[in-house]
Amino acid sequence: MNIPNLLTVLRVALIPIFILLFYLPYEWSYMAASTVFAIAAATDWLDGYLARRLEQSTPFGAFLDPVADKLMVAVALVLLVQEHHNLWLTLPAAVIIGREIVVSALREWMAELGARAQVAVSNLGKWKTAAQMLALVILLANPSALSFWVLLGYALLLLSAALTLWSMVHYLRAAWPHMSIHTEKK
Repeated sequence: MNIPNLLTVLRVALIPIFILLFYLPYEWSYMAASTVFAIAAATDWLDGYLARRLEQSTPFGAFLDPVADKLMVAVALVLLVQEHHNLWLTLPAAVIIGREIVVSALREWMAELGARAQVAVSNLGKWKTAAQMLALVILLANPSALSFWVLLGYALLLLSAALTLWSMVHYLRAAWPHMSIHTEKK
């Protein structure tokens, strides 16, 4: 167990704390939950940076890092959908979670074919993640009542959902030659 892996495990361990803070019946609970989420998002960047810088990449870290990211984001989106219960949040949340399932399955399948590099993380995915994390930090920090910040969060989440769809199309196009070969053989 090295520092990058410990940071990834920390991110998973923060999920129950994040949920608890979100549901506390205090005015400050939104900001506390948002802060824990922001810390988790920062550890996502930091663990990757340290793993590369210290040359401490491990198979365990390569497995757990994307799982931890998807868990944290999915939990945040589910909590926000329950809190806001409107189309402006529910639709992008469904797109983001659905895309994560499709791309995870696609990466798994491509890895089985020995072509995982065809669906590696791109710069588009990094922009999508940045918009998504910023949107979630803003939305978690504010109650669901409409305000400038909530509208900004919705706009960033919609941008993130659009980038999510675009990146999914990018991944599917990269994998298409492998898909069409395997469907023709059946």
